[in-house]
Amino acid sequence: MSAAIRVPVVNQLLASLPHKESKRILECCEPVDLVFGTILCEPEQTLRHLYFPLTGFISLVTTLRDHQPLEMGLIGNEGMLGATLVLGVNSVPMRAVVQGAGTAWRINAAHFRRELQECPELLRILNRYLYVLMAQLSQTAACTHFHEIEPRLARWLLMTHDRAHADHFYLTHEYLADMLGVRRSGVTVAAGALQLRGLIHYTRGEISILDRKGLEAASCECYDAAIDDYAQLLH
Repeated sequence: MSAAIRVPVVNQLLASLPHKESKRILECCEPVDLVFGTILCEPEQTLRHLYFPLTGFISLVTTLRDHQPLEMGLIGNEGMLGATLVLGVNSVPMRAVVQGAGTAWRINAAHFRRELQECPELLRILNRYLYVLMAQLSQTAACTHFHEIEPRLARWLLMTHDRAHADHFYLTHEYLADMLGVRRSGVTVAAGALQLRGLIHYTRGEISILDRKGLEAASCECYDAAIDDYAQLLH
């Protein structure tokens, strides 16, 4: 077991289950390290394992020929990778790549299917979680089309901050540009504006969140919408 697993962070989906069901699932899981940049699955690839992040987080990106991947969603310790198994679909529609190094619980897909049959509360919670994921995807699509880069960057930093469990993380301009689907110069300008306002400190890919409340004010409405969806359906 990785020493980092000892960090007192739980997966909120598993923690929301009755103790008996949560224990059953955890007995089928193994602790793994999520290594930055690792591709966990590709579109339409058969899922062999499902992941419940703890301190790491996973980016869901869509890919088009001759274009850089575009991020559509983030999965941290509030969720899981592989919830489509609930629908009887053994694959995911997007690439899943580790964006934040950390830890996760991993479970074999066959074991998870068995637990879905044995644990009715798990099925109920994951049905609601799938709705939250659908809402996140649609919100991200609208946000990408209608909102300016600076509030979108603020939203994205807030989402990352929520899942990183730290005020400091590493992300290059190039990586941010790819995730937001914009030019690198656009990210440079937007990050510079947030830094001038004292909301973040950003140098050579090192990002520190200095003013969380200010960053929330700078974000577009999409961040609050995502938080509200999760709070209403999964708490």
